Amino acid sequence: MSLSARLGMYGRANNEEDTEPADEPDRRASGSSQRYRAAGRQAADPVYDVRLRIQRRLADELGPTLYASRGEDDGLDARVREVLSDLLAREETPLSGSDRARIVKEVIDEVIGHGPIEGLLRDPSVTEVMCNGAKFIYAERFGRIERTEVEFDDDAHLRRIIDRICARVGRRVDEASPMVDARLPDGSRVNAIVPPIALDGASLTIRKFSATPLTVGDLISYGTMTRPAAEFLDACVRGRRNIVVSGGTGSGKTTILNVLSSFVPTDERIVTIEDAAELRLGQDHVVRLESRPANAEGRGIVNTRDLVRNSLRMRPDRIVVGEVRDAAALDMLQAMNTGHDGSLTTLHANTPRDALSRLETMVLMAGMDLPSRAIRDQVASAVDLIIQITRFKDGSRKVSHITEVVGMEGDTITLQDLFLHEVSAEIPPHLAQLRTTGIRPRFVDALAMYGVTLPPNLFGGPR
Repeated sequence: MSLSARLGMYGRANNEEDTEPADEPDRRASGSSQRYRAAGRQAADPVYDVRLRIQRRLADELGPTLYASRGEDDGLDARVREVLSDLLAREETPLSGSDRARIVKEVIDEVIGHGPIEGLLRDPSVTEVMCNGAKFIYAERFGRIERTEVEFDDDAHLRRIIDRICARVGRRVDEASPMVDARLPDGSRVNAIVPPIALDGASLTIRKFSATPLTVGDLISYGTMTRPAAEFLDACVRGRRNIVVSGGTGSGKTTILNVLSSFVPTDERIVTIEDAAELRLGQDHVVRLESRPANAEGRGIVNTRDLVRNSLRMRPDRIVVGEVRDAAALDMLQAMNTGHDGSLTTLHANTPRDALSRLETMVLMAGMDLPSRAIRDQVASAVDLIIQITRFKDGSRKVSHITEVVGMEGDTITLQDLFLHEVSAEIPPHLAQLRTTGIRPRFVDALAMYGVTLPPNLFGGPR
């Protein structure tokens, strides 16, 4: 089935609240910062005092089971609500129905959820939550960052939430190991860093997963890419081209990688390798691997490079690496060059040319003392396509380049742009469209080997 025929299956209505993307500025609701004001604690708030008192009594009743590492179905939620209802019934302070509902919500959020930021994590319009210490909490909505009035009680309160998140995935953070990457049960990415490395108190950053992954139809409707570009990328994935997705932090590289992965035929074996599991593939034949940091004794570390090497023994048709950022780049290139065509990965870079320079630098980190010419030869023969994602000032995220790696010319890797983000003095960057350059890729014949053909008018020239 062609991509055009599948777009109806992939797309969803643009007005669904749970699918609203971070790169759609036109839907920004006015006064968005006011929605969090009620969550902040005000001075001399009697309900807050009652909540603290009931929370302490709840801790006395249930003891350490509140803070122990637990699964999702151990019944703690129902038990907490039962004890909480009993404590509220015995409370002597007069409370209205809304006050009681507020206390129940805040106590549940505190002892089971993620404290005062639980409301932000439930909000489908929030894509990232950033805690700069206990009192300065920011949220990203529709690509823009705004300060909220949500606060933790103090630094110790924030540290309890961080410790709870880490304990659930078997990680730890303390003075000996002050940085940690973890994830929430829904797959949202978590990074925490604590003193003495963080000078102004613990810092917590959570990049949320959308309830439903964005599809290629969504990206087309949101203007992230055009239909011709999507059809071309679909053909490249089915034709087993090795693709690198390049972009800055928060530009949407993982979203694009998820969409590209959805084009992989269902009869192929896929091995995914990530630092924190974020990819959500719809195929059945998928093996998911996740790196592991060192334990308290400094042992047991399993890094991305170890997993890439191990994946070669797992008979993969495709290897998908969430991100290469170190010497694992060497093993990834070797995999691409030794029969694992159609592999996908991402890296941080500002342009396609910078992406090649970063790859070369990361290969040198392997300590193999390879000459630059040998590294560039390997990059040129391994990588077929670079997709550059750019995040614009208004918060929108768009594919700005689709660039073919042609080969070597002297000591330089030759590139040619197949699609470019059309920018001119009359058209602002965030309103520009992705246009074909009129250049046909040199690997068209290689696509035909896999039964993939491109529409004859796809590269008919700039429009």
